[in-house]
Amino acid sequence: MRAMTILAEKVRGAALADMPPAAPARATAVPDARRFTLGRVAALAAVPLIAFGIGLSAAPASADARPVPGSFADLVDDLSPAVVNISTSQRRVMAAGPNREEEEGMPELPPGTPFEDFFKDFFEKHGRPAPGPSRPVSSLGSGFIISDDGYVVTNNHVIAEADEIKVILQDDTEYAAELVGRDPKTDIALLKVTTDDKLPSVQWGDSDTLRVGDWVVAIGNPFGLGGTVTAGIVSARGRNIRSGPYDDYIQTDASINKGNSGGPLFNVDGQVIGVNTAIFSQTGGSVGIGFAVPSSLAKPVVNQLIKYGRTRRGWLGVRIQSVTPEIADGLGMAEAEGALVAGVTDDGPADKAGIQPGDVILSFNDQAVERMSQLPRIVAETEIDVEVPVKIWRKGKTETLKVDVGELDESDEVAAAPSEDEDKDDLKKPTGTTIKDLGITVAPVTAETRREFQLDDAESGVVVTKVDTDGPAARKGMRPGDVIVEVAQNQVTTPDELVEQVNDIRDKQNRKTVLFLVNREGSLQFVAVPLGQS
Repeated sequence: MRAMTILAEKVRGAALADMPPAAPARATAVPDARRFTLGRVAALAAVPLIAFGIGLSAAPASADARPVPGSFADLVDDLSPAVVNISTSQRRVMAAGPNREEEEGMPELPPGTPFEDFFKDFFEKHGRPAPGPSRPVSSLGSGFIISDDGYVVTNNHVIAEADEIKVILQDDTEYAAELVGRDPKTDIALLKVTTDDKLPSVQWGDSDTLRVGDWVVAIGNPFGLGGTVTAGIVSARGRNIRSGPYDDYIQTDASINKGNSGGPLFNVDGQVIGVNTAIFSQTGGSVGIGFAVPSSLAKPVVNQLIKYGRTRRGWLGVRIQSVTPEIADGLGMAEAEGALVAGVTDDGPADKAGIQPGDVILSFNDQAVERMSQLPRIVAETEIDVEVPVKIWRKGKTETLKVDVGELDESDEVAAAPSEDEDKDDLKKPTGTTIKDLGITVAPVTAETRREFQLDDAESGVVVTKVDTDGPAARKGMRPGDVIVEVAQNQVTTPDELVEQVNDIRDKQNRKTVLFLVNREGSLQFVAVPLGQS
């Protein structure tokens, strides 16, 4: 099977460019496309799955089970007026000539301007076509009104880079919209329309109460077909599609397509429990796998945009990585859980609280951290400038520390995994002590090894000079030039100390894994290497 690819497609993509806001688009063939159309999809609905509602009311139910609706018609009648079409326009300067579709970003020049010939000669001299006239580019998406005074929620990618935004109600009433604020990390944007009329609105629900198998309804504007309704169930929760640091998507099989982005996902009580954002698709159309930002994540973002015009997130100041079974064994943990601290920002909240590299964060603010990906979202949602408890695993036992939560600068990360760069040249001169059951040769950090492996003056530890390509260390990604700073959370500065630590782990502690803290080009990360045979 050929590998799937991930393709982020914004609403103003080719399929929707120049589409008149009021007119439905004609169905067109989707180009060859095994696509993972990410949250940048703008449309959601298409073939109403309600059509499958055969005999739904006859389904057996226990006394405490939620009733299964025979029809969503009454629900849709109540909710549709608050679901809106989002129309955006943008003027783009297009290149002249055969590459006209390429945007040059140069100023549009009125015919006859004294500078017209100058710019034309300049572009041609530098091998670039002169800019052609600008043209409007339109795109369509969905949204929903959350207050009768005109606040409208949609996706950030629906309105990104728009020069003009319009909100169109079910009765074709059209309003100019002002952008209140946006949050690219959750793909949420908030608009405001001004009117003396009270607008229809919908209420937020609690996505945390959703169960896999619950009915959901999506209303939106797929392919410009406003007011389209589809229904399905919650297929999964807590999906990470790698679109941002706070991924926690609801997966649904309610049909979602381009143009539905930003539209609401409702529960059977008529409450918004998600913002439809992305689809998985091999064809570009709905295949029954859609993703919505849960209301538990979207609602706090919207509230902050209303209050501050921006998001204010908690900040801990750590770099983290996953706790694998091998790492858990190396740390003496009974099971793989939590977030392993690979680095701590100097003078950040974690540093001030005493959190150290090698600690495993098990809970934050009394919320369990079962896997690494949960920690950034939990920290981000925590109130700023408050003291919270952090439960950690350190050297074989648990401790609880107190942390004063800081405010995240959007240029920083709440918590990020160490980067992995391209492999270095493996043809370094092998020197030092060979540890056969790890498949590495190590040497002290000296002036010679600093020069040979281009190490910084501040680096200390034991440098890896050679890696056996068939050994355990190579399989875990270790390479020449890595500097081993700690073994099992004990600092090492000489090859003899490293060998002693490894022997102790194997012979006295009877562990099958050695946990290294490795400095790779200034970035610290933990590497768990299984012990081979001596």
